[in-house]
Amino acid sequence: MKLGVLLPTFRDTVEDSLRVAQRCEEFGIDGVFAYDHLWPMGSPTRPSFAPFPVLAAVAARHPSLHVGPLVARVGMVGPVHLIEQFRSLAALAPGRVIAALGTGDVKSRDELVGYGLKVTSADQRRSELELVARALRDEMMVWIGAGAEATNALARQLEVVLNVWNVDTDQIATLATQGPVTWAGTLRGNLDGLLDELRFAGAKWAVFAPGVDEAALGHWRERSG
Repeated sequence: MKLGVLLPTFRDTVEDSLRVAQRCEEFGIDGVFAYDHLWPMGSPTRPSFAPFPVLAAVAARHPSLHVGPLVARVGMVGPVHLIEQFRSLAALAPGRVIAALGTGDVKSRDELVGYGLKVTSADQRRSELELVARALRDEMMVWIGAGAEATNALARQLEVVLNVWNVDTDQIATLATQGPVTWAGTLRGNLDGLLDELRFAGAKWAVFAPGVDEAALGHWRERSG
């Protein structure tokens, strides 16, 4: 099972993100990711860095790290633009980009409204997600953020990875029987115990929200082999 960390991009500067990326490389973490939000959920007055420029800076500095947004939401930009963002990042980091995609939901609607972006139906967003995923799946790893059953089914139809957020390991084990699945979320309880459970359940990646101890992740990797 590979390990990842979400960068702390809800900041006034990128220094914390660059520092975390450096630590991840030092401790043998496999990849770093960045949120795709115009502001932290529920906090419209707080800052948020766009994911692709931060990931490009990290990719250029740390050639061992995989990079990707978690997740890039269709509707924030047009499908063609989103495809080209991923391809531009892949030109800088060939073989190391994860195209993690999502449809967005009601929780992120306020961001679109706040910036005057069009709010489209779930079916239209799914259609755009499919377009982007089909364009990229032969060029790089594609993940689709789990959500509505129709979205999950699309991931399986396209034979790409399904990424889940903060679900329990029993759900991971069930999903893993249907196709590749990755876990992302916040640390609950004991880190080593959670990692052991996720690996046993069949998760291909475990990606942790900002604040996780990168050294502890590295030590688990050393112990687990």
